[in-house]
Amino acid sequence: MNIVFISMDTMRASRLGCYGYQKPTSPYMDQIAEQGVLFERAYAADIPTEVAHTGIFTGKVGLRTGVVSHGSPLTQLPKKESWLPSLLQNQGFTTAAVDNLYQLKEWFARGYRYYINSVQKTRSIDGKSVNELAFKWIREHKEDDFFLFLHYWDPHTPYQPPSSYVPAFYDQGRDPYDPANRSMDAAYNHAAYPFFKHHHYDLLGPITDAAYVNALYDAEVRYLDDRLRELDELLIAEGVYDDTLLILFGDHGESLTEHDIYWDHCGLYETSVQVPMIMRWPGRIPEGRRVKGLVQQVDMLPTILEAAGIMTPTNIDGRSLWPSIRGEADGTHDAIYLSECAWQASRGIVTKDYKFIRTLDAGPFVRPPRELFDLRVDPDETVNIAESSPAIADELAYQLDEWTEKMLNGRADPMLKQIEVGLPFRNRIHEILLQYGLTWDEWIQDPRRDRFDEASAARHAGR
Repeated sequence: MNIVFISMDTMRASRLGCYGYQKPTSPYMDQIAEQGVLFERAYAADIPTEVAHTGIFTGKVGLRTGVVSHGSPLTQLPKKESWLPSLLQNQGFTTAAVDNLYQLKEWFARGYRYYINSVQKTRSIDGKSVNELAFKWIREHKEDDFFLFLHYWDPHTPYQPPSSYVPAFYDQGRDPYDPANRSMDAAYNHAAYPFFKHHHYDLLGPITDAAYVNALYDAEVRYLDDRLRELDELLIAEGVYDDTLLILFGDHGESLTEHDIYWDHCGLYETSVQVPMIMRWPGRIPEGRRVKGLVQQVDMLPTILEAAGIMTPTNIDGRSLWPSIRGEADGTHDAIYLSECAWQASRGIVTKDYKFIRTLDAGPFVRPPRELFDLRVDPDETVNIAESSPAIADELAYQLDEWTEKMLNGRADPMLKQIEVGLPFRNRIHEILLQYGLTWDEWIQDPRRDRFDEASAARHAGR
């Protein structure tokens, strides 16, 4: 048996054809979904990347491992925690990863016989390079029972797809640099601008049309789709396709201007926490199955172990997806609890019908302390009904508190610890601002692009 476990970083479910998107971003992923099972309401309970992947590989939510933030020096993962590659390696699987998360935290290299760092000098981490590294390894180990983790970053900022991919998603009669177009103003004058200026905007040039940036995201998704097609072609050519459990998932989604979030993945809204999850195993997983109930990323660990015939640790939060795959159930949870602690600090709960969010620290955003959305009539989460439906909000808040207390089990709340020292991305912005003679408190009162750019220009002119 082989397992190819694919993280599609920053992949938003609603931007794929198999999840209802009308533009041609994912013809091959759509085909994979038809060959196996697609989970319509799969959630990243902890975002963003560091906490999501920690949960995936431990089968535990962040409050249980203590890893709730991203890029924070406060977090460590004890070596006693269960870890999917280690569990598989201990049972005879040859384990490998093409990944770079080790550079973020050391625990991401645990359990691998072969850890192939995907960092390169050009175009961030390119899917073609990931494939080159992975294909060589597959050819060398195709006779083994293997677990291969592939981490693709192509939909992540900065969006720089090959130019040939863009016309399918952007009207070539439009000018993305039209000075009369003001749709980028809100992004450029956002409090997070000092971070994204160098990370993203400067690399794209003086774009004025927000729709063009969204088109670049779609083009990145299509570019990755072609890389996954190439991977499948290799599995077929090397004779391992039929005995390979293939799993595609997003570690988190992406907000494309919604909720005052401009091409990033914070906020516990559907754009950032609802992710694709697709599984295919010829002859073992029924074709064309769509699971409508709630599932979450930590469910993948026990599902993989069950497929491999390995005993599942008892102290995890994930539940096997196999009853849902076989049609004996429809999801694994009645409610999923959500958490973020990087750009902002929030917790939430999503049920079949509602989403409740409590914000403890809004970071560079403006958020009410409580948000409630009726997902049945407001799937885009545009109308906060927390004040007009207080009984529902109170009940979900109570449920969230009960769950939090249970998960902490008497331990200190790591989110509160992080808030005390500052959220990681707020701290990063503050460090950037200090280089240009500004402070966070000064900036947050008047976050205008021209103000920061003038400070930046003055500093460079003074060199």
